[in-house]
Amino acid sequence: MSTIKETLASTTHRPFAMPSGRWVYYQEWNHALFLHWEVSLETLQPLIPEGVTLDLFEGKAWVSLVGFTMNKIRPRHLPAVSLLSDFHEINLRTYVTHENKPGVYFLNIEAEKLLSVLVAKSMSGLPYEKAEMSRKGLSDGDVYRSHNPQKGFRLDVKYKIETVSYRKTPLDFWLTERYCLYVDSHKKIYRYDIHHEEWGIAPVSLVQLEVNYRKGNLELNAQPDRMHYSEGVKVLAWRRRKIGLL
Repeated sequence: MSTIKETLASTTHRPFAMPSGRWVYYQEWNHALFLHWEVSLETLQPLIPEGVTLDLFEGKAWVSLVGFTMNKIRPRHLPAVSLLSDFHEINLRTYVTHENKPGVYFLNIEAEKLLSVLVAKSMSGLPYEKAEMSRKGLSDGDVYRSHNPQKGFRLDVKYKIETVSYRKTPLDFWLTERYCLYVDSHKKIYRYDIHHEEWGIAPVSLVQLEVNYRKGNLELNAQPDRMHYSEGVKVLAWRRRKIGLL
């Protein structure tokens, strides 16, 4: 993988300019599985806070379940500590925009380690929760399992990564290349700017899938409309900025 200097120099894929100032957090999002569903505007709109606007692709709304392994998350001038810095994570996200900066809005975030959940939630304001998670590679496919007993959320997926060459479609790019995230906390809306090199993605085929996520009237319990896999990216994050009040 590239160095931080090389990551900062790679900017032509970004839909808007790099943020000003110095990055403050480093992290790696590795072995990422993307599951994407097209959903109705009527289902999704009530879940979006005031101050941001749903971002649509050709008039259609999407949500994504992204499972990956977080590695080496740390502040800029401190080393990563594996006990806190390395854990499996799943986020349920949709796509929003504000001031011509398209980004993501997290409907739910789950992580493997309770201590990591507590630290990440207190430092970022993001809606982290503890879930029971495991993943492993088998001869007949990779497996990712997660169960959140408090909410009844479940993901049990076995998939194979295809080795054929793959070129991103405009929808693929729209779903994956997002360089900020929005969060509502204490009646305020914040934006976190991030940067990484362009996602390298590959198609995947499902061997088996059990998925059950519900948020409001949004229900994800069927095969996704699109799927991708990526070996991962190195991510730099800037301090959050308040962009509005609720």
